[in-house]
Amino acid sequence: MGLTLIGLGLFNENDLSLRAIEEAKNSDKVYIELYTGKWYGSLTNLKELVGKDVIELKRKDLEENAHKIVEEAKNQKIIIFIQGDPLIQTTHSSLLLEAKKLGIKTKVIHNASILSAIGETGLHVQKFGQYVTIPFPEKTKGKQPESIFEIIKENRKRSLHTLCLLDVISEENKYMKINEGLEILLSGRVITKEDKLVVFAKAGSEKPLILYDTANNLLKSNIKDIPTIIVIPGKLHFTEKEYLELIKNE
Repeated sequence: MGLTLIGLGLFNENDLSLRAIEEAKNSDKVYIELYTGKWYGSLTNLKELVGKDVIELKRKDLEENAHKIVEEAKNQKIIIFIQGDPLIQTTHSSLLLEAKKLGIKTKVIHNASILSAIGETGLHVQKFGQYVTIPFPEKTKGKQPESIFEIIKENRKRSLHTLCLLDVISEENKYMKINEGLEILLSGRVITKEDKLVVFAKAGSEKPLILYDTANNLLKSNIKDIPTIIVIPGKLHFTEKEYLELIKNE
């Protein structure tokens, strides 16, 4: 019948579009994945909104057993709610690919993601290079992949900004803190304590946190808001500088 991926947006169920809600109401089965980040929504409210039971998927359901959902989509109209925008993670693109190979009709209803929301910091979106995800040290046996540092170095060489996503283990309710991310960047020698960085937390909420300061000061700030990202700025346009300085003085 069909597989539809729907973006949840950045904060809660109120970020859903009317089109997304109608699509879910007219479906046979609704899933949701919440393991890629921190979602401040309510499953109870979402169920009431779409008038359907909403089944939460675990990481292995999409990364190891995705074929089961694709098989269901042969005879049912399946919805999967995905944090942010549906196609930021390659796992979700793979779902669409598998469905298309089987001749299953697919649809995507987009929503905001951190890649678009980052403009709220005053930085120009078109000046970002490749982004990186900083994993917890225990995932990499205490040593960060060199590719992360190489990407940052290359972006800096080209005067581009680097968006650094901080790792999440949602099954354990574990979210990398700013201090941890900064320590890793410092250990890789891609930043110094004197470098000015941008911190953006709780994007999409009523009270997002945006800071522009040196790595040294940010280390001392004890930021507890989640989810949080770090931006290593490249060469700043004068309008970016003006915006960031205003943020710093707020």
